[in-house]
Amino acid sequence: MRTRVVALLVLLTAVALLLSGATAYALQRSGMAQQVDDSLTRSVQEFRILAQEGIDPATGEPFSASDQLVFTAMQRTLPAEHEGMLGFQNGEISWTASSAVELRLESDPELVRWAADQLGSDQVAIQTITTAQTTYRAVAVPIHFDNDSAPSLMLLAYDFSAELGDLDSTFLTYGLVGFGVMIVVGVAGWLLVGRLLHPLRILQSTAAEISGTDLRRRVPVSGQDDVAELAETFNEMLDRLQGAFSSQRQLLDDVGHELRTPITIVQGHLELQDAEDAADVREVREIALDELDRMRLLVDDLVTLAKSGRPDFVDTEPTDVGTLTRDVLGKASPLGPRIWTLDHAADVTVSLDAQRITQAWLQLASNAVKYSEEGSKVSLGSQALSGALRLWVRDQGIGIRPEDREGIFERFGRGSNSTRAEGSGLGLNIVTAIVQAHGGSVDVQSAPGIGSTFYIDLPLDGPVDGPLDGHLDVTELDGTDGGHLRQVGSPVSKTSHPKDGAA
Repeated sequence: MRTRVVALLVLLTAVALLLSGATAYALQRSGMAQQVDDSLTRSVQEFRILAQEGIDPATGEPFSASDQLVFTAMQRTLPAEHEGMLGFQNGEISWTASSAVELRLESDPELVRWAADQLGSDQVAIQTITTAQTTYRAVAVPIHFDNDSAPSLMLLAYDFSAELGDLDSTFLTYGLVGFGVMIVVGVAGWLLVGRLLHPLRILQSTAAEISGTDLRRRVPVSGQDDVAELAETFNEMLDRLQGAFSSQRQLLDDVGHELRTPITIVQGHLELQDAEDAADVREVREIALDELDRMRLLVDDLVTLAKSGRPDFVDTEPTDVGTLTRDVLGKASPLGPRIWTLDHAADVTVSLDAQRITQAWLQLASNAVKYSEEGSKVSLGSQALSGALRLWVRDQGIGIRPEDREGIFERFGRGSNSTRAEGSGLGLNIVTAIVQAHGGSVDVQSAPGIGSTFYIDLPLDGPVDGPLDGHLDVTELDGTDGGHLRQVGSPVSKTSHPKDGAA
């Protein structure tokens, strides 16, 4: 890449120099040709003025011979560099330029013959004459007086090739300077591009050192340009990959451990059962079905977690939160013989996936039933706050120890006061996945032996149809007040009492 970039840079410089040089050369050549023609034209006009006046400045008398007019005109003409002149009479050279004039037209026989042929012509025109020696830009001015014994002619010519030679020499110098500029651009570009690509080389070497088992290497980031942004993006990708691989390995380890236990239990009982003993067969069958149900629950939860990474995991639509809150309370009541109460129902309409939120909310309610005593109170509620919609489940169960609060939201995470048989260990992880898919967060307040309150906070990014509540009507846990429940606000209660094992 370094070689290609430098080569392209040098090529662009060469093209720019070539185009600018060619344009300047064409303009200079055209201007030079115009200057030559203008000089010849002025000389012809001066010759004509002298002929029209008809007075010889040396004698003060009218010109008596055209040859004398040619002589006088040549005396008055100061040839430029690469310009020469000749005088002709009766087809022969009669006058030549002074020795100070470098261009000697008389030394070119072809030009002399051409000029002699113009004696009989009445047309005066600037022409380009190419001979074996060079190329001329010339004009022949014939003149003839009535009493002349022979016609005369004045020849003015520029060595056009010599004029072009000066121009070519100038642009040859330009070409050499341009070549030097290209070398400087190439060397400077090689160093500069090498410095710019240095982070990419580090990126390449870092990527080469990364393997499927070691994703700890990161690319050093320096500066704030596009390459630095690429390095940051690459490091963020490595962070995601490392997290995904770590989560995958942890999941495989946990799933292997979780599945191995029921398989071992089922296999052990099947190997030890007495096929002739009907009671033993029924007992083993019940144990096997129970373990298979737990395995099915684990697989279902894993499928849900696998879907949580898909963009279509949640399908939001405007939802009446108050109605949703009451519906969830009605669906949670059969989960266990508890006193089910409604703390508060937010009277707002929010865009969310009602099915997924119901799934998460019921999971929290199921946990509340698992870790609370029969006949204790479990409360649900929703509140529209400034910038967030808060949903919660509050129980009076065994609570969560402070050191366990972070781990319970991880895959197969359980508190130290729970047992392995109380579910797959993925429930709160599923809740977290659902809430995060909505852009929200999950938190818990808990005191051991007092109870727990799980919060779901969903962002209110879009328009909210309904009033925002000014304060939170919910019973909160106060861990500093002797482990008692602290009532905030005036909850709106809907109480269901257990009857025949159901609320």
